[in-house]
Amino acid sequence: MIRWLILAAVILLAVALVQWRARTAEAQAVQSFPPEGQFLEVDGTRVHALVKGAGPDLVLIHGASGNMRDFTFHLVDRLADRYRVIVFDRPGLGYTDRLGREDRSIAGQATLLQKAASQLGAAKPIVVGQSYGGAVALAWATEHPDKLSALVTLAAASHPWPTGLPFFYKVTSNPLGQALVVPLLTAFVPESYVQSAITGVFDPEDAPQGYAEHIGAPLTLRRESLRANADQRASLKEELRAQVPHYPQIAVPTEILHGDADTTVYLKIHSVPLAEAVPDANLTVLPDAGHMPQHTREDDVVAAINRAATRAGLH
Repeated sequence: MIRWLILAAVILLAVALVQWRARTAEAQAVQSFPPEGQFLEVDGTRVHALVKGAGPDLVLIHGASGNMRDFTFHLVDRLADRYRVIVFDRPGLGYTDRLGREDRSIAGQATLLQKAASQLGAAKPIVVGQSYGGAVALAWATEHPDKLSALVTLAAASHPWPTGLPFFYKVTSNPLGQALVVPLLTAFVPESYVQSAITGVFDPEDAPQGYAEHIGAPLTLRRESLRANADQRASLKEELRAQVPHYPQIAVPTEILHGDADTTVYLKIHSVPLAEAVPDANLTVLPDAGHMPQHTREDDVVAAINRAATRAGLH
C-alpha cells in the first residue's frame, strides 16, 4: 500500500512539474513575442489582426505551425507601399482564439477571417494564402465567392495526397496525446528541434537571416496552439477532398505560385491540378524553390500579387 502511495505521489509530482514548466514556457513566449496588431471580436471569437499601408485591400493567411509573424518578417512592409495589408493569426495560433470542433475546418476558418476582414472595411480583398493558409484562401473563394476580388496561393495545399497522417500529428491530435504528450512538448522541446523544423520547411533553400528569431516559434509550442494545429492538420486531407469539386466555380483572377523543389506540399499533387481546375488560373512554377517562396522568392510573390490586382482592375 505504501509503495502504491509513493508511486502515486511521484506521478502527481511529475505531472505538476510538467504543467509548471509548460506554463512557464508559455509565459516566456508571450513576453518575448507580444501581439503585433489589434484585436477584433467576431461571433464571440477574438481575432488578432495587423493592418498596414494604403491602397487596395490585401489579406495574408499564414500556414500551419505559424502565425502572422511569418509575413511581418518582411513581406508586409514590402507590400504596404501599394496595398492596405491585413494579416491575421489563424484560429488557435498566434493570438487568435481556437475555434470549436464544428468551426475549426478550413471553411470555418475562412468564414471567421472573412468576417474579420469585413469588420476592418475590406469587403472584397485580394486574398493570399501560403501552404495550409492557401487551403483556407481556397475555402474563402469557394465559400464566399462574392467576398474577394482576386486569389493568390503560395505552395498551397489544395488536393488530397496519397500518404497518411504523420506520426507526430497522429499523437498530438489524439485525445490522450493532447493530454499527456502535448504538455511535455511545451515544457521540454529543445531549441535544436525548432531550428531543425525551420531548416526542414525551407529545404532545399536557406531561411533568411533573422527569421528564426522573428517568427516566434515558442508561440506555436504553447499547449493550446499545438492542439489546435494538430486538429487542423489531422482533418485537412478530407476537407480538401470535399473542397476540390468546387474549384471550377472560382471566378476571380487567380495566381498560383509553387516551387518545383517543394517536398512539404508537392507541386504535381497540388498546384498543377489546381491550375487545371480553376478557370483562367495562372500557374507560376519557381525553379529550385522550396516551400517558403514568400521569403526565398519574394520578388515573384510580389509580382504575382500585382498581376492579380491588375487582372481584378485594382491597379
